[in-house]
Amino acid sequence: MKITGKENKQWSRLGSRATYGQAILMLAEKLDNLMVLSADLGNSSGLDRFKATYPDKFLNIGIAEQNMIGVAAGLAKEGSVVFASSFAPFITMRAAEQVRMNMGYMDLNIKTVAIGSGVSMSFLGNSHFGLEDAAIMRSIPNMTVVSPADCAEIVKTVFAAAEYPHPMYIRLTGAVGFPVVYEDDYDFKIGKAVTIKEGHDITIFANGTMVYESLEASKILESHGISASVINMHTIKPLDTEAIDKAIKTSSLIVSVEEHNVIGGLGGAIAEYKTQFNNAPPQLILGLPDIFLKTGEYRYLLEKYELVGDKIAQKILNKIKIK
Repeated sequence: MKITGKENKQWSRLGSRATYGQAILMLAEKLDNLMVLSADLGNSSGLDRFKATYPDKFLNIGIAEQNMIGVAAGLAKEGSVVFASSFAPFITMRAAEQVRMNMGYMDLNIKTVAIGSGVSMSFLGNSHFGLEDAAIMRSIPNMTVVSPADCAEIVKTVFAAAEYPHPMYIRLTGAVGFPVVYEDDYDFKIGKAVTIKEGHDITIFANGTMVYESLEASKILESHGISASVINMHTIKPLDTEAIDKAIKTSSLIVSVEEHNVIGGLGGAIAEYKTQFNNAPPQLILGLPDIFLKTGEYRYLLEKYELVGDKIAQKILNKIKIK
């Protein structure tokens, strides 16, 4: 799926959920055996146009995520490529057993799409925040976990997922006005990180909304004489270990940044991999604190929990003791 900067800017204005709906609508033109499921969140998942255009390919299962995964499994067994969406905690916690058995254990071709991961559900609060979802999903065997960096990457992820014959969890962060990371087309592959900015002092691994914020942080670091690589590690599982190997060899500090609990997400995955090396550089894991969070407007929450460019940069400067 090729993209242009103009398209990405248009999708950015729509936000992550509406862009997912647009991507599914485009995919339906090319994929006859597509089935799309929603747990009574068709509108919230940006699927209104899809269900109006392709009513035979859409099922509203109701507020019943466990049942939704079971229906998805039956459809997948009959040869359908299934995308099933709901809010992050309802897929990963309410339906955890069904995901583990019907997706992981049975290795079925189901793509669960978490709308509103991280704190983008703002005033709906902790019941709807996706704080622990990546940690849960990456612990399930056979499960692939992807967190796209911007709206263009959401579209690329949907199209790549449709060709990927294994279960996948797609983690959508961000809101309306999702910042653009990619102005031009690029090669997207599941499990292959994308180096967006080359540097020679430290390496920042990020995914989802935090790719843009890490790029902003890298600009501030440059003003302090620190050259930072910024790598979009969109696939949390399987990790691109070659990218980590390079960072271990070339960087004095590895930083991970994610809109997820600091426990068990991208930072944890990188740290686990690094344990096999005796001389790996230190790692700074940045993310949401291991607490139940406040509610509020989305940008306010990112600021409060220091997941914006200037505060990310300051934490890195503090780590390497440069003021």
